[in-house]
Amino acid sequence: MEKVLFTDDLSSNGLVKIFDALGVTLKGNIAIKIHSGEKGNQNYLKPEYVEELIKHVNGTVVECNTAYEGARNTTDKHKELMKSHGWSNIFNIDILDEEGDIIIPIENGLHLSKNYVGSHIENYDSVLVLSHFKGHPMGGFGGALKQLSIGFASSRGKSYIHCVGDENGQESDFFKVKQEDFIESMADAAKTIHEKFKGNIVYINVMSNMSVDCDCCYVAEDPCMANIGVLASTDPLAIDQACIDLVYNSKDPGKDHLIERIESRKGKIILDAAEKLNIGSREYELIKL
Repeated sequence: MEKVLFTDDLSSNGLVKIFDALGVTLKGNIAIKIHSGEKGNQNYLKPEYVEELIKHVNGTVVECNTAYEGARNTTDKHKELMKSHGWSNIFNIDILDEEGDIIIPIENGLHLSKNYVGSHIENYDSVLVLSHFKGHPMGGFGGALKQLSIGFASSRGKSYIHCVGDENGQESDFFKVKQEDFIESMADAAKTIHEKFKGNIVYINVMSNMSVDCDCCYVAEDPCMANIGVLASTDPLAIDQACIDLVYNSKDPGKDHLIERIESRKGKIILDAAEKLNIGSREYELIKL
């Protein structure tokens, strides 16, 4: 049974406290995977909010380019967006696929045989995956597992996952694949990053500003339920399962809208797939700080 820490202290200092409570020392060159937030999005975790934690860990903020049109689909545009959102004003930033990508083989994947990841990932020894838990228009929900998969994938890699291994897939093909296969492909890709850094990777999920839409949406719905708290673990499956359970067990009537988004997109399949792939455990002990 995996340990998942929980605090309802959503302050900047609360992030530092829950990270320290895990008792994990991240070594060497540390990547902090965040979501930079699409231009116009109002719900993403702001750099000022995570500043204390990132400086405490002393890591580099990393991102990858998107596979769809917008303000983040090229390195130049992405860097400009990160500047306008305040990321590069506070932190050292690194677009992992600025100089292309590398291939990480996937053994016994459910659908994929490889994962395309930004080449700069090779420059890091440890990772803090800092995720904003919320809904998602394609994946149902986004948490640690989605950050590991779509989040770390290069622009080409994102298309490859969305198109379930079709090398020639384009953005127009994203909605043509079987939804279950897409969700399971995300789990395939997630496994490669977790295993690459196993023992040197920590996950923090922030359950605030929970909209049915992702931070990648230019126009996102406003949050539909009240903030819950912050979770931390070394197991991406356990932490996402805990977040799902907190939503489903909430007494907030706004949860129904988020649950509809999760279930209509078959989002919980990623939990089943991650369990099949032995990424982590769905059994956890929730420890309240």
